Amino acid sequence: MKTLVLVEHENGDLKDATLSAVTAAASLGEVHLLVAGDAGAAAVAEAAARIAGVGKVHLAEDASLAHQLAENVAPLAVSLMEGHDAFVAPATTTGKNIAPRVAALLDVMQISDVIAIEGEDTFVRPIYAGNAIATVKSSDAKKVLTVRATAFDKAPREGGSGTVERVSGAGDQGLSSFVGAEIAASERPELTSAKIIVSGGRALGSAEQFHQYIDPLADKLGAAVGASRAAVDAGYAPNDYQVGQTGKIVAPELYVAVGISGAIQHLAGMKDSKLIVAINKDEDAPIFQVADIGLVGDLFKLVPELTEKL
Repeated sequence: MKTLVLVEHENGDLKDATLSAVTAAASLGEVHLLVAGDAGAAAVAEAAARIAGVGKVHLAEDASLAHQLAENVAPLAVSLMEGHDAFVAPATTTGKNIAPRVAALLDVMQISDVIAIEGEDTFVRPIYAGNAIATVKSSDAKKVLTVRATAFDKAPREGGSGTVERVSGAGDQGLSSFVGAEIAASERPELTSAKIIVSGGRALGSAEQFHQYIDPLADKLGAAVGASRAAVDAGYAPNDYQVGQTGKIVAPELYVAVGISGAIQHLAGMKDSKLIVAINKDEDAPIFQVADIGLVGDLFKLVPELTEKL
């Protein structure tokens, strides 16, 4: 079984989510990668070819692929699916944008957010915000999957000896155009790949207090900063901080939840963390049901004290 994996990259760097997708695809059989971009994508393809377990890298360089617009990448992926049995993309913003279009063009059912692969046609995925786990079997001739990066180990970046094969894209489909991107710059680790995350909730009360109490603790721990949906909706933190079912799915070694009650949507995005520490004044808050360490008290006193002692 041959599987085509979408490679996510930005500014010439291959994203970690791709490494997890490679691990997932390897359980299906031979792994091929698709690198789509402009002239700078060649360096990404060379790096992708060195990933352990990769057999071939399909490189498509075209101005229409510069920003990985889904409307242009999907037809390219479909053209390559004649020689592949499955298409795998990380369940990220980019992957969730491209994979459904690939499935629609192939006229097959997409299987989303896969957390385990039990066979060539049998997959495990969470439903109801992770409260239930479904095992599904697909009868489609071509499989289209998005995989949850936190559920699979990252394939080693070195050790592979894949070959790079140039392919031509379908060109600009004229369905969308790139206008601009507002990319948040931060010296902290990227949220989905961070080993430590400190997240704040609505209990912090304001954007000023969010940064006043969360940022120093995160800096001491060398952590990324996250937020609950309630905190983001209230304007305390930007959208790219959001952790949860409608935000980013994370599974760091340490997750510190400050002033987060633990709504089901938030728990779905972080409950796979190795060690969860919760700070909340409500001892009945749902977050304590998944926390390994719970601290009941006033966060405005406890967080500065904790930061000082680190």
